[in-house]
Amino acid sequence: MARRGRVEPHAGPRLRPVNFDHPPEGRTARGIHCHCRFNLYRESRGSQHLQALERANRVRLARAALKRSIASGELPITKVISECPWQTESMTLSELLRSQSRWGRTRTRKLLASVGLSENKRLDTLTERQRMLLVSQLRPH
Repeated sequence: MARRGRVEPHAGPRLRPVNFDHPPEGRTARGIHCHCRFNLYRESRGSQHLQALERANRVRLARAALKRSIASGELPITKVISECPWQTESMTLSELLRSQSRWGRTRTRKLLASVGLSENKRLDTLTERQRMLLVSQLRPH
């Protein structure tokens, strides 16, 4: 009969913790030998990281400005959907539609269900036919 209660700890080999931020000289973060110094590896990794952050901030600020202009009525959403500017490429349809004044989750869901599109569909993945169908539903009758 198996005994319930206390479980014995695993008695495996003792492993030293590895600090991947500071590998030994002549090694990369994964422990593979290389002929370059770690500082060069770290600097290139840091600059890529900073470039990605800068791009993300640029996109975030541009999207915020675009959403404000859609909400105020300066820029028609039909133009944004048909032209797909760089700021909106990775934006979901739900996020874009909700940036309009008086458009919430329910209204957005109803419209997208009527045209057979998912809320999480990205704007840059729409086909030309889907774009035209969505634009025709958004134009006032």
